[in-house]
Amino acid sequence: MGDRNPTDLLQLLKPGQRLLGLDPGEKNIGVAICDPGLAVATPYATLKRGKLGVLVTEIKGIADEENVGGLVMGLPRNMDGSEGPSAQSARQLARNLERELGLPVALWDERLSTAAVTRSMLDADASRRKRAAAVDKMAAAYILQGALDRIRAG
Repeated sequence: MGDRNPTDLLQLLKPGQRLLGLDPGEKNIGVAICDPGLAVATPYATLKRGKLGVLVTEIKGIADEENVGGLVMGLPRNMDGSEGPSAQSARQLARNLERELGLPVALWDERLSTAAVTRSMLDADASRRKRAAAVDKMAAAYILQGALDRIRAG
């Protein structure tokens, strides 16, 4: 896997395939998907983080149903750019998913993604319950949109 970036995924996709964005948290994994034109990321689901086999089955179901050809995994770096235990956990999950699903995985710096999404939801006056239910998948969409913008920029 190495440190594949989103632009590397573009060469690995078949025409019409989509990307899935993942925001790995301690309890949940936010999931987002893009359109076949790789332009717009949309929040998709929030999965419970548990046993790898269950997670692989859930993501494989989404990937098969939605014609997904690759994954963009958020990499939670520290503000100074260093990597702590959360980043190591995300890298391990990315390696496991790539191996188990047979789909290429790119890592994308997700610093401040959850904070940005929470701030925008506060600005929109979303209730605490709505924020809690949506923040993971919206953070995944934020991560995936950043990667899509990078792909389009070349």
